Amino acid sequence: MTMTTDASVNGWQPQLIFILHPQRKLREVLYARAVPTVKDRIVQTAVKFVLEPIFEATFRSMSYGFRPGRGCRDALREVDQLIKEGYTFVVDADLESYFDTIPHERLMQRVEERISDGRVLGLLRSWLGQEIMRGMERWEATEGTPQGAVISPLLSNIYLHPLDELMAACGYRMVRYADDFVVLCKSYEEAEAALVRIRAWVKDNGLRLHPDKTHIGDCRKRGEGFEFLGYRFEAGGRFVRKKSLDRLKDSIRAKTRRTCGQSLARIIESLNRTLRGWFNYFKQAHPNTFPAVDQFVRRRLRAILRKQAKRPGFGKTHADHRQWPSTTVSETRIFSGLMVRSAALRSASRTMQAGASRRPSGALAGARRPREERGLLRTRSESGENIFLTQ
Repeated sequence: MTMTTDASVNGWQPQLIFILHPQRKLREVLYARAVPTVKDRIVQTAVKFVLEPIFEATFRSMSYGFRPGRGCRDALREVDQLIKEGYTFVVDADLESYFDTIPHERLMQRVEERISDGRVLGLLRSWLGQEIMRGMERWEATEGTPQGAVISPLLSNIYLHPLDELMAACGYRMVRYADDFVVLCKSYEEAEAALVRIRAWVKDNGLRLHPDKTHIGDCRKRGEGFEFLGYRFEAGGRFVRKKSLDRLKDSIRAKTRRTCGQSLARIIESLNRTLRGWFNYFKQAHPNTFPAVDQFVRRRLRAILRKQAKRPGFGKTHADHRQWPSTTVSETRIFSGLMVRSAALRSASRTMQAGASRRPSGALAGARRPREERGLLRTRSESGENIFLTQ
């Protein structure tokens, strides 16, 4: 199915592919999602290169999403620093279906405040106002930006820029990544006042706050924390959000099926790509997270080894632990979260010691390496495959 429009610029007519995609809600609901074709992506990228510097000059520093030179880690670092400074009462706000509910006319008005070129404005309107065709039904969208489009993140930042201006004018410390944002305050009353202003702005601009995901809490207390960019800040700690952990386990399960028919080396190579990125992003989380993930990976690998040895089971027995102790790897070592955490702690320790100048620079050179970085022992599985095990 495709989406077409009668509008064209210099003979070029944008087209969008129309697909059905399951939205993750309490119920499994199918909704329409527009995916730009290759030609659309090329044109949208060119337009973005022109528009982005113009609007970047006005965007606030509190905005981190889809901006050059900024990212998730910068936003998380800012949140962590504000909490340390005493901004512990947090307004955790969630815009319900933000990308699907941006009013087109109000968005174009904000674009026209800085852009007057009719050709560029015509392109933006053609992308936003695509006539959707499904079977014999046709309708024209009046709100929302095409998800997956190159230009959509920039347009979303343009529409929320007045909210950034409002929070800055009122003196609130807000950190925003696209439509996900938190406002950090030093008192509950200040947080309540900030939420009142946010509700008023959201209502006036044709958006909606999610009633179940918007709340105020003291992140120092257990049960009153907030989730932001995959992390959960609660009880003075920084944890991995349960949904992020569940997605990782689902990915590991898909790669380590006992009947996948691949060698252990190939499976570990595929796993390492996933684990390396996940651990590097969540390396600042609570250290108790990493041993549990490592144990889960080892158990999945032991189950594969049992299958290759033509033995039933899931790799949970004491005999399996004795036969394949600790981290089981092949030609390439399995990526371990403990290694990432140890490296992060050593780096922080070296930084603190260098700042205090209490120890010579080479004092750590002879320090004993963590257990997970020591040598490997070679053994063989019952199937005859070389396996390397940590000491």
